[in-house]
Amino acid sequence: MTSGAMITVSRSVDGVLIPMGTPVVVPEGSLVRVTQELGDFFTIGVNGNLVRIENHDADALGMHAKEKTAVGDSDLQQKTVDGPVNEDNIWDALKTCYDPEIPVNIVELGLIYNVHCVDTDEGGNAVEITMTLTAAGCGMGPFLIDDIRNKLLAVKNVTDVHVELVFDPPWDRAMMSELAKLQLGMF
Repeated sequence: MTSGAMITVSRSVDGVLIPMGTPVVVPEGSLVRVTQELGDFFTIGVNGNLVRIENHDADALGMHAKEKTAVGDSDLQQKTVDGPVNEDNIWDALKTCYDPEIPVNIVELGLIYNVHCVDTDEGGNAVEITMTLTAAGCGMGPFLIDDIRNKLLAVKNVTDVHVELVFDPPWDRAMMSELAKLQLGMF
């Protein structure tokens, strides 16, 4: 399947309206266009709106679910800690999280302000993230935070994740990396 091709949804599928974050159902038979396939979800255009569809519902779009983009070799059921967290693995995992409207990862967009790893009293390792959104009123914040938590909990030796959403300083395009600016034609 070519990204951007018009497809017919084979079954009703739950989604989230972008950027409001409102739950919606895309009815069976709807004509949609896949606009983004990055990270662990799909963004589709339907009736002039963007909708985020979870990876496990790929079949409704006539696609195959993508392999999870977790970094590290952890078993979430029986997670053992054998040392500190490799901070490079944290950054690699964050680079697999994407804004659903913009085809650039949240690190290159400049949404991550701070990453800090701390030992927990229980002998684990917590990762504390301070981040922002491209717009303060964006309803996709909770979805991005969940994506970050899930990705970081899959990193070796990470046992807890705390994400703080801040809007000071406010995000602007100057915070994007040169790569992101090049990808988006904003140089």
